[in-house]
Amino acid sequence: MSVPNKSVAVPGRPLRIFVVAGEHSGDALGEKLMRALSELTQGQVQFSGVGGEGMERQGLVSIFPLHEVAVMGPLSILKHLPRLVRRVHGTVAACIAADPDVVVIIDAPEFTHPIAKRIRKRRPELPIIDYVSPSVWAWRPGRARKMRAYVDHVLALLPFEPAAHERLGGPPCTYAGHPLIERIDAMRGIDAEPLAEKLGLDRARPVLVVLPGSRASEIGRLIGPFAETLGLLRSGGLNPEVIIPVVPSARARVEAAISKWPVKPYLVEGDDAKFASFRLATAALAASGTVTLELALCRVPSVVGYRVDPVAAPVLRRALKLPSVVLPNLVAGHNIYPEFHQEACSAANLAAALKPLLSDTPQRAAQLAGLDTIPARMQPPDQTPSLAAAAIVLRYASRNQGEPS
Repeated sequence: MSVPNKSVAVPGRPLRIFVVAGEHSGDALGEKLMRALSELTQGQVQFSGVGGEGMERQGLVSIFPLHEVAVMGPLSILKHLPRLVRRVHGTVAACIAADPDVVVIIDAPEFTHPIAKRIRKRRPELPIIDYVSPSVWAWRPGRARKMRAYVDHVLALLPFEPAAHERLGGPPCTYAGHPLIERIDAMRGIDAEPLAEKLGLDRARPVLVVLPGSRASEIGRLIGPFAETLGLLRSGGLNPEVIIPVVPSARARVEAAISKWPVKPYLVEGDDAKFASFRLATAALAASGTVTLELALCRVPSVVGYRVDPVAAPVLRRALKLPSVVLPNLVAGHNIYPEFHQEACSAANLAAALKPLLSDTPQRAAQLAGLDTIPARMQPPDQTPSLAAAAIVLRYASRNQGEPS
């Protein structure tokens, strides 16, 4: 893919781009994409659609507040289903009225894909770009082929996803790059000493960062095994300092869970404190998710555990036929981080895998060597992720001859 490195002149009227985000992480991606589109078109672009505060900073007037559709999990979706259905139909109607040159849906497939399907039926010639591929490589692989009917191009955040779509018969897919790549220098360069002094860490002890997730369901299932893991480490002669980064919405739940722990961990809030704790970390014990990619880019040796509820367990078991479901392992092409799921996510297994990471051992050195390969694997070939994504959107919006590659 050839990505322009300077502004692109847009002839005639401004381009009209309809953008739909379904949750706050998508709003953050949408904000960067819109900024890049404005840069490449010298401001000759008009936006409409659905987004949050970030996208509104780039000029979007959202059809309705993002929080009305930013719901997660099957039970939450079911509870709010009538409102979600109304918002899907309202968004489709607004798109048709806006008569855009291209539609960009961002993540949140439970909300954005029904919109894309209905737009395709009413305006079959209108290009539709899906920014963030669903995890077809892990869950519901048949969805990739079905997407061809209503998605013209997928902008992937992970470098292995284009090959997955090709293998599964999905739409054309280009690796645009993960937004974390744009933050790697800031994540790695943060000064951690103020946090160490504020917490009063004993620098002679190893530091273990514990990340049990941000959702109530994740915390509820993982905080127990993670606590037992710390107990086994202590009984085995290791007594690390423990830091738990939390989001504000989860702080009370985590505080209640750790209230009876014999040694109280330090709780920290905010991205700066989280990345400072990563800089201080000897190792981490983490829930599976995007945070594992953050840990990998910050070169933190880690062990990953995850449990899902009994209803979702059969889906996870099918996914576990893959070599891994942990993002850094998939990016690297081999398992750097040990991972334990469901019954295997036990204190005994987690503690045994963590123990050699808390001192200078061959296991720790092997993880660090593997982690050093990940940034290069995730670097887009040309521009920043936002500009790479914007270039493909522009090629569709401008109705260039031929299919973008």
